[in-house]
Amino acid sequence: MSSLKYHFEEDREYISRQLWISSEPITLLGLRTLVNFPQSLTMVREQLHTSDDVDHTTQDRLKGIGHNVSDCTLDEIITEILDGMLLAIHEPSGTYISIIPVAQPINRSVAVPLTENVVRGSSSAFNEDIGTNVGLLRKHINSSDLQIATYRFGEVTKNCVILSYLHTTIDPTLLRSIINAIESNLHKDISNVQELSRMFGFSDFTLVTRYNTTELPQSAARALKNGRAVLFIERLPFALVLPSLVSDLFVIADDSNHPRVFAVMLSFIRILGALITLIIPGLYVALVSVNPDVLRFELAHSIARSRVDVPYPAIVETLLLLFVLELILEAIIRLPPSIGPTLTMVGGIVLGQAVVEAKLVSSLLIIVLAATTISNATVVGYQNALTIRLFKYVLLILSAIFGVLGLLFGIVIICSYLAGVKSLGIPYLQLKYPKGE
Repeated sequence: MSSLKYHFEEDREYISRQLWISSEPITLLGLRTLVNFPQSLTMVREQLHTSDDVDHTTQDRLKGIGHNVSDCTLDEIITEILDGMLLAIHEPSGTYISIIPVAQPINRSVAVPLTENVVRGSSSAFNEDIGTNVGLLRKHINSSDLQIATYRFGEVTKNCVILSYLHTTIDPTLLRSIINAIESNLHKDISNVQELSRMFGFSDFTLVTRYNTTELPQSAARALKNGRAVLFIERLPFALVLPSLVSDLFVIADDSNHPRVFAVMLSFIRILGALITLIIPGLYVALVSVNPDVLRFELAHSIARSRVDVPYPAIVETLLLLFVLELILEAIIRLPPSIGPTLTMVGGIVLGQAVVEAKLVSSLLIIVLAATTISNATVVGYQNALTIRLFKYVLLILSAIFGVLGLLFGIVIICSYLAGVKSLGIPYLQLKYPKGE
């Protein structure tokens, strides 16, 4: 008790209270910001006084309402307090009991997803409380095959990471790779996704995310059934699915609630949207500035007439407008929801009309980039959309230099790069795990 008091001597939230049960003193320790002390004291007093087994001592009754931590080290006991547990000390015997208290309401309740819209499916979303997230996952997978492993990372922060998987569906080699990476890095502080990526050995300069993020429990449950692992990091309101596959760009768990024909149609639309986002800007630049002879005369004449007074090459006006669109997309995310969509929509309309009338860009380019921006939104997942947006500029530069051949060459480069990407030994382009391998 003296060591605990010394450790928390500058922490004004540390509270020590004493109860007397059958003339025996019990000291209760905890943090005021994590433990509701009035209700927790009442709960402990009632559970000890209303015990039916009067033949047992106060020490035995105290053990019945928590778990014994008498054999734990001082650091482990401090961790229990920092985790929001109520520490009860039976002074005559020196027994330490960790009790689940009445917690302070510092976590938001289960709400609707903020970054993923659901048409047909559960509208509950993960939040910052890691226990709530595991509970939501268990609601969607009510099976004894679901395994939950908890790990403590760091020597200072003691952050919690939870690994979940179905031991009947996950590949043993994949599971062993994940567990080995986790257990060999327990000394590191893991508080964000970048640190977790470095722990698994993923490169910081990868163009494709090696994990898929989701805030929907049904998507995490679908990933588990498909033989993948799901990780939760404390205070992050989403789950990480390992490994990431190319199918994550076009298929979501919500599709299973549609008829098969509609689900295939929606996936095809998303694939078409990704192709439009990748190819159309580069194709516009290639056909306007390098290979106009590929077009029919009427179309080439119409495009040339729309660009009569534009003083810049096609690549310059395209990059200029793409940069403005990137600013608008980032502003939509950063601005408050009450004014963000209205401000960016009005700004986009006024800006687009102004640049066309000022003859800085052609009106056809406005149509092309508007279609590109809308198509980019069809890709599943915010991080996956960022990957498509980045590859778009690679094709744009090659198209401006080499024309249509540069566009085709860029597509080959992207496909070759994706074919070489692996996450924990699983190829990124793998759609179904081969049987027997």
